[in-house]
Amino acid sequence: MFNETASTIHERQTQPALDVTPAQNPPDERLEVLRALIASIMTVQAEKDPSMLNAQDIQGGAIVLLIPDARLLVRFDGRLTLDSEVAYDQLDILLTPMGLTPVFREDGATQFVYIVEGRSVPGKTGWIWNVVLFIATLLSVLYVGKLLGLNEQLTALAESAPAEAGRLLGRIQNGMWYTDLYIGIPYAAAILLILGAHELGHYFAARRRKHAASLPFFIPFPFSVFGTFGAFIQLRQPMRNRKVLLEIGAAGPLAGLIFAVPILLIGLAGSTLGPITPGGMVEGNSILYALAKFITFGQFLPTAQTDVFVSSLAWAGWTGLFVTGLNLIPLGQLDGGHVMYSLIGERAKQLYFPVVMLVGFLAVATNGDLIIIFMMLLFFGRIHAVPLDNITPLSAKHRWLAIGTLAVFVLTFVPLPLTQNVAATDGAFGAQALAAISAGVIILAQRLRK
Repeated sequence: MFNETASTIHERQTQPALDVTPAQNPPDERLEVLRALIASIMTVQAEKDPSMLNAQDIQGGAIVLLIPDARLLVRFDGRLTLDSEVAYDQLDILLTPMGLTPVFREDGATQFVYIVEGRSVPGKTGWIWNVVLFIATLLSVLYVGKLLGLNEQLTALAESAPAEAGRLLGRIQNGMWYTDLYIGIPYAAAILLILGAHELGHYFAARRRKHAASLPFFIPFPFSVFGTFGAFIQLRQPMRNRKVLLEIGAAGPLAGLIFAVPILLIGLAGSTLGPITPGGMVEGNSILYALAKFITFGQFLPTAQTDVFVSSLAWAGWTGLFVTGLNLIPLGQLDGGHVMYSLIGERAKQLYFPVVMLVGFLAVATNGDLIIIFMMLLFFGRIHAVPLDNITPLSAKHRWLAIGTLAVFVLTFVPLPLTQNVAATDGAFGAQALAAISAGVIILAQRLRK
């Protein structure tokens, strides 16, 4: 996931609004130069300074720019005479020496060019916290991986060598948390590889587009079944246009998936089938996870009597798919929110209530497994990363990338992550998942048609 704070401001309460006080005695020469530059890319119908704009004009069109003391100077209304992407690049190059930033917006047939004083110049960032959090997360996932590995050993020894299983159990009970951490290396390496690939996908996509980005911040969470609460990077410049927003947003989950799927298949190959134990916990099915089990075992699982006992590697792969599905929820600052906004623009905001209600329902149905995600969406789901140039549409290639990425969401989202063992019927591998996803898709489609 990446956090991009250059968002629309009309719904953001914690971020100060863009200063729209007219600049103090702006030089006539500068405005004359601006008029000439704008005339080269646009047929101007009106020129308005901030005093001539109402709150909706400003709040709905301007953005928080990550620029200290940013000030709106003037807005030009009209129609661009050049391709919007070419026009923005040309204007931005010319305004850079003047310390100004152009912002492109449109409303129906009218297009707007906002000129803002100041430019985003990200400073240097340290790497100390990145290293500290990575080490803490490494220890956290090693600990959880150790528990998973010991559980596998105990299960294997329980019937074949009960005496050895007893000695192992005694060692576990008498040991400290840091003893035998080497047992957790397979899980730790796998989960960090998946999460690291995800975040580095964002990072290198940002660098390719010459956007400043932080190194990944990993989040340790040793008191969970995962050992981590994921990772994120922070982009320190606003997105240039929807193409850039899409490329950076989609790069993370797709890169992580490249590693998660092989790790899952390798882990399933080392897993075993066994009878369902009443009261145990079952990892939920996504469509992709169910298909992976079918490829490995030749049947859809769980059946009425049998389920797979996942190895630590399989658990890392399942977690990778789970994290991918969560990140691709098409809302707000999540990767899926960036992808959806790049695809349909302002209509993405119409998804807020149906998506929040659907995730809230699932959180209740899963005894709170998704409650943290629900709370995040509730408070931050309205905040979208709106690019500086919000006029340039996606190319056909980019639209297919967006659609493909959202298809990955459908394939990887797990509506019921962890549930108590309940007898299932043969072939009902994804009944709950498919029913919940189908209902969500219907609701979203109805909202988008309005």
